[in-house]
Amino acid sequence: MKPSEIEHIEVELLLEAVYQRYGYDFRSYARASIDRRVRQFMSGKNVRLISELIPRVLYDEALFSELAQYFSIAVTEMFRDPFVYRALREKVVPLLKTYPFVKVWHAGCATGEEVYSLAILLKEEGLFDRVTIFGTDFNDHALEQARQGIYPAERIKDFTRNYQEAGGKGSFSEYYHARYESAAVDASLKERITFANHNLATDAAFGEMHLVFCRNVLIYFNPELQNRALRLFDESLVRGGFLCLGTKEDIQFTEVAGGYDAVDSAARIYRKKVR
Repeated sequence: MKPSEIEHIEVELLLEAVYQRYGYDFRSYARASIDRRVRQFMSGKNVRLISELIPRVLYDEALFSELAQYFSIAVTEMFRDPFVYRALREKVVPLLKTYPFVKVWHAGCATGEEVYSLAILLKEEGLFDRVTIFGTDFNDHALEQARQGIYPAERIKDFTRNYQEAGGKGSFSEYYHARYESAAVDASLKERITFANHNLATDAAFGEMHLVFCRNVLIYFNPELQNRALRLFDESLVRGGFLCLGTKEDIQFTEVAGGYDAVDSAARIYRKKVR
């Protein structure tokens, strides 16, 4: 048996051990991504073989927490892909305004930049006072960063440019306070946001959502887990609700494809059919 085949078995055993011990299911994540992240983790821990890592992860909860952070994809920024937020502002918000209240689920929110981006957009559109936003992720470390809403000051220039390109109606400086080498989002943006732990691989749906926002998460799942996540979103959305995915993600050829109409194909925004 080739070393690569043995390593494949070891990764399978590691993921099964993590699931059995901690209840986190990474078994359906895209294998190339998992393999790469396991190797990165091992290189920092002076571990030569995955089989050596397994018992350490089983008995050391702190070590598992570190490993889970490696599996979490926390690459994000304020108003990432500005044209998506412009499409939300122009094509989705007018319909959301017809509801007496609005519930939004941002799944896989990482460190929260895009959750606050949505909050800013909804504030500028006069919807903020009747919206509830749930930002979820399985990575508790990332969620704590999201709750704090404090980001490196050097990122503000990019955030500001994205905000302007997304059709921002004011000055981005209204939404943060600079302090030393950091920028903290304005406390008012947190008033309608709840951050919570949720695992798309194992946890249940959120009910009665008007918008589900999950961008650049499904690309790390295999087809089985992609369909599971999409079923959760479908179960969570009200009829006529909106689903927004990442620019490299699509519902075409998935189990839920027939239940949605495209609102903006480039921005990957879909609307659940009213049956």
